[in-house]
Parts: sequence; C-alpha cells; structure tokens
Amino acid sequence: MGTGRTGYAEQRVLGYSAEQMYDLVANVKDYQLFVPWCSRSKVLLCCGEVMRAELEVGFPPLVERYVSEIHLSTRQIQAVCKDCRLFRHLETLWRFGPGLPGQQDTCSSVLHSQLASLFLNEVVKQMVSAFEGRAGKLFGPQAAVLPPRCQQATRCA
Repeated sequence: MGTGRTGYAEQRVLGYSAEQMYDLVANVKDYQLFVPWCSRSKVLLCCGEVMRAELEVGFPPLVERYVSEIHLSTRQIQAVCKDCRLFRHLETLWRFGPGLPGQQDTCSSVLHSQLASLFLNEVVKQMVSAFEGRAGKLFGPQAAVLPPRCQQATRCA
C-alpha cells in the first residue's frame, strides 16, 4: 500500500449483452452526450486497438481538458490519462463478460485515481449509471435480470 491511490470497483448485472456495452464504452466521441461532467469528447487518433481522445470534464468551478489513451482489447477497455493536471493518476478499466449462469451479461468498471474517496463513490456511480441510461436509449429496455438485491458494489483500496 502507501501508493496514495484511491480505487473503486463496481459490478452490475445488466440486461444488455457484453458486446453492446463494450461498443457503447468504446464510442468515446459520444461521451459528451451523456457522461456526467463531460462537456467535450473528441477522438484525436484511432489506430488499431489504440485510441487517443481529448476529454473536457468539469467539477464546478474546475474544468480540465486532458488526453486519454484508450486500449481496446477483447472484452476489456482501459483508459489512462496522459497529461493530467487535475489528477496525478487517472485510470479506468472496463471489463465485460458473461453474467451469472442463466442470467444476462455482466459489466464491471474499475476506476483508479487520486480523487478523494469522499467524491469517488458518487462520481463512479453516476458515471456507470450514465452508461446504463445511454444503453437504454440506444438498445431499448433491458432484458430481465436478477433482482436488485443480487447486484454487487464493492469498494477496494
């Protein structure tokens, strides 16, 4: 330990396929349309499985623009801030896979950063909910999944 990093993990069972959620998260240019606090999202480079995007985020009264390097691989998307001034380190890791046996697919997101843990929990919940809401607009209503009591949220250090 002693890295000073704050981390948060959230796992959700959704009524969308892993492929649908992967495509949604990989579509960085549309983040400005639905991701909380993201006022601008522009893809600068897309070369195979690597993408560079410029994102502008605001936590009023602070607004920061940074470049994110995004690595796309089978069922996983990793984004790392390359020129952060607001954070010392900001990394987001999305993993997509089959859900529980007999259930729909599972989507989990892990966000590591120097954000104060006081804000981190709420920020991640709102961001994951934004992706879930966007999936509803793009793909329609979710298929039936486990009752809410079976969904998990796990905090990690």
